[in-house]
Formats: sequence, C-alpha cells, structure tokens
Amino acid sequence: MTKKHYTKEDLKHPGRFCTRDNILDFLQLTFGAIIAAFALEEFLSPNHLFDGGVTGISMILDHYIKLPLAVFLVILNVPFLLLGAKIIEKSILVKAAYSMTLFAVFTYLFEPLANATDDIFLAVCFGGVILGVGVGLVLRGGGCLDGTEIIGIVINKRHNISVGTVVLIINVVIFGVAGICFGLDRGMYSLVMYYITSKLIDIIEIGWDNAKSVMIITEHGKELADEIYEELGRTVTFMRGEGFVSQDHKDILYCVVTRAEIHDLKAIIHSVPGSTFTTISEVSEIVGTHIKSTEK
Repeated sequence: MTKKHYTKEDLKHPGRFCTRDNILDFLQLTFGAIIAAFALEEFLSPNHLFDGGVTGISMILDHYIKLPLAVFLVILNVPFLLLGAKIIEKSILVKAAYSMTLFAVFTYLFEPLANATDDIFLAVCFGGVILGVGVGLVLRGGGCLDGTEIIGIVINKRHNISVGTVVLIINVVIFGVAGICFGLDRGMYSLVMYYITSKLIDIIEIGWDNAKSVMIITEHGKELADEIYEELGRTVTFMRGEGFVSQDHKDILYCVVTRAEIHDLKAIIHSVPGSTFTTISEVSEIVGTHIKSTEK
C-alpha cells in the first residue's frame, strides 16, 4: 500500500496524490466539510448555538459585524495554516487547507436556504449529530476544519499535552464568551450540542484527543519502530513473540499515541510490507513517563 507521508517532491507533482487511499481521504474530507457546513448554517447559526474554536469565534463576530460567516472562517483560519506550514506535515496541511476552504464555500452556499428548524431542542440534537458526522469524516480523512486543532497538533508535537486538552481549554473560553454575549442559556445549549458532537466524532473517527495504546505484531519490528520514531517522534517497547500455530518468531511493538497521530500511524504500518496485526485500544490513565521526542 502506498505510503501517505509525502516529500517536497511529491507536492510538486499533484498526480502522485491520486492513490486509492488518498482519493478515499479526499472524498471523506469533501463530504465531511459539506455536512458540517449544512449543520452550521441550517441548525446552529440560526438558533445562536455556537461551535468551538475558530468556528465559534466566527459565529460571534458574525452577529456583530454583518459579513458572511464564510468570510470570518477564511480570515481567521489562514493565520493558523501559516503557523502550521513549517511545523506540521505537509500532507496534514494540504488536507486541512482543502477541508477548511470547502467548509467556508458551502457555508456561504447554504446561508440563503431556509432554516431547518427554529426549535432549540431539535437544533441542539440534530445539529450536534450532523455536525459530529461531518467533523468525524474530515478527521477520518486526515484533515481538520478548525485552526485551533492545528494549534493543538503543534503543542502536542512539542509537549505531552493532548490535542483534546488544548482544544477544550480554548472552547471553554469561547462558550463562556458566547454565554455572556447571548445569554447563559445559549452558552449551556451550546455545551450540550458540543457534547453530542464529540460523541458522534468518536463513533465516526477512531479518535482525536484521548490517548490510544497500540500493539503491533509484525515480522519487521525494527523497521516499523524506526519509522514510528522518525515520523511521530514516539518510542516503542520492543518484545519478542512466537506464533502458536506457525511457530514463527514475531516482533511485538507497544506504544501510546494521541488520537491526532492514529491516522499517520496507520499509514506507517501500511507502508511497511509483510504481514502485520495491529490492535488499538483506549487508555484511561497513564502512570509514569510518557516518552516522546521533542527534536522533530
């Protein structure tokens, strides 16, 4: 399977992106951005329900400055893309820019349509579900819709702070401001909607902000361990095993990664030829040193 970590040479030749996996990724990014834009314009914005991150800030500004919401989405996300340009992988940046642009375009296209509902309860439930599906598809495709997620990725690459923790802190501030500006009830409704959205994201995408334990059984342990350290900056625990039926010697790798790194980890595993068996599990607590290189 083609490796998804692109070089500068790859970026000069867009045709190299046209593998089956990358086509699937961009289909998920496309449908996810469209679905999320529909939820934003037809359920959230008309009922003063606020998403987190740049989207939430844009919605607050849109109420006071009469410009299309899509304009704020573009203006506020561009600095985050520029910040991430020299830090995060180019494949992530390309997908983030694509999904953010599409999200803004369809937000603008959906704005003239009649609102799906004026019932706040229905808007919270259905808006949260539809938004969660859209964002989940985008994350599953390796992109993101919000610049604050890039900030989370940057901080996560340099420190042992999860993407989810960074985004949560930012969102708490945004929901607090929304509550002050539009009433505490709207702030609380937005929090409920955000909770529903996060649960749907968990269903659609294997994860983003929680730690995940990964166990890889392979015949190419050294090669995979080197790739994981080089690409993600993660060290692994290296063990030896033996197949019960085949009696073949196997390498067993164990590591802990963030949800943000799962997509790239899968690409690394697929890029190494040979038979590989991988399990990914939730981690409820980490005790001790969680080693990650900060030299990347």
